[in-house]
Amino acid sequence: MSHYASGESPYSGRPAGRAPTVAYSTDEWKLLIRLPGRVLVAATSPEPASPRHAVLEGLAGLEGIAAGRAFDSDLVRAVVVAIYAEPDNTPLDVQPDNGPFDGGPHAGRRDRLAGLLLSCQAAVEVLADRADPADSAAYRQWVQSVAARVRRAAHPVDAHLGTSGEWVPGIDGGFLGRLGTALGLR
Repeated sequence: MSHYASGESPYSGRPAGRAPTVAYSTDEWKLLIRLPGRVLVAATSPEPASPRHAVLEGLAGLEGIAAGRAFDSDLVRAVVVAIYAEPDNTPLDVQPDNGPFDGGPHAGRRDRLAGLLLSCQAAVEVLADRADPADSAAYRQWVQSVAARVRRAAHPVDAHLGTSGEWVPGIDGGFLGRLGTALGLR
C-alpha cells in the first residue's frame, strides 16, 4: 500500500517503482503483468459491430491499463511500469480464434476464457500470499476496471442494458461477473 505512517516504503533500500517485484517469483510477476492485457483481449467483442468499435474497445482497455498509474497502490503502479517496459514482441499468451472446430466458432474463445479465469484465481492466490491486502484489493479492482472499460466501449448505448441497468447476459455473457468472481471481488 502507498500510505505508510513513516512516509517510507516498506521495501527499504529499493526504488519504489521496482519494489513490489522483490516479493514475487519470475513466473508470479509475469502472471501479474500479463493478466491485464489478457483481460483486455478477453473483454473485447468477438465480432465487433465495426472496425471503429474494435478500435474503441482496444483504446478503452489501454486507457484502463494506463489508469493504473494513478492508483494509490505501489503494486499497481509497478505493474503498469512493467507492462510498458515489456518488449513489443512479448506474447500475451493469447491466440486468435481459429474459427469453426470442435464445438463451434467460439470454442477457442471459451477455452481461453476458462484459462483466463484460472489465471485470475492464481493471481488472487499469489496476491493473498505475497501482497499487502490493500495492494491486492487495488490490483484486483484495477484488472476488473480494465474489463469494464472495454465492455462499456463495446456497448455504449443503454439499449444493451436491462431495465435496472445490469448487463444483459446475451450481450455480455456474464463475463464481468465471472471475472469478478475469479478475482475474488464477489
